[in-house]
Amino acid sequence: MDVDGFVRDGWTVVRGAFDAATAAACREIIWERLGEHGVRADDRGTWQPPLIRIGTPAGEPFRRAAASPALVAAYDELIGPGRWAANPDIGGTVPVRFPSEDFPGEIGWHIEGSWWGGDDWWADVHSRARGLLALFLFSDVGPDDAPTKLIVGSHRYAAAALATKGEAGMPGGDVAALLRPSTFCRTTAEATGSAGDVYLCHPFIVHTATWPHRGTEPRMMAQPAINAAGFTLDGSDPSPVARAIVEGLTDTSQLRPLP
Repeated sequence: MDVDGFVRDGWTVVRGAFDAATAAACREIIWERLGEHGVRADDRGTWQPPLIRIGTPAGEPFRRAAASPALVAAYDELIGPGRWAANPDIGGTVPVRFPSEDFPGEIGWHIEGSWWGGDDWWADVHSRARGLLALFLFSDVGPDDAPTKLIVGSHRYAAAALATKGEAGMPGGDVAALLRPSTFCRTTAEATGSAGDVYLCHPFIVHTATWPHRGTEPRMMAQPAINAAGFTLDGSDPSPVARAIVEGLTDTSQLRPLP
């Protein structure tokens, strides 16, 4: 795993974190849940909504994926052994995006929050409660399949933005409002790959869903938090997540002037 790349860019990917058979079993259960919405795998005529979001199902294949030895090793390396906790069934939600030109909603640059503040998910510069954002690909995702888009290096600028709000923090969606437009002109990466790949993202990376979906199959991906108590930012925390935050705090060039 490219740890230096994670610190610099804000993400890394574990290819083949779980096998194709496990991914297929997860998709089968997801289709069962979609059946509750009147959507069937064998009837494309039912694939009308551009987006259906469901809670990530529980079950043996999801537990197998969550317990991937490669992921456990990656969490240890990026956060630190004994410092993280992951849902044994993966957790989070699965926004299933169907082939469609229609606007699906839920599009916009943001970072993930760590706690519910009553009207949005909030975060602070120490990232209390969140160690990573994980993107579990249950289906193959190509450039035409509405992949999640990541702004390379944006986690550093987001750290500087969060620092302006101190311990109180701010809603994850508001972080982007404090960044200069030039931030959004930076290089982007798309979370593409094969079923079984898992992207591990810094909790402050600025990202968005995309549209339209011009592929041929629904995109199925879970996006859980990998939890952590928070990070020490005085230089004593050796974790790559903390290192990236500390390095980001020295660069305020991409912040809008505060009122």
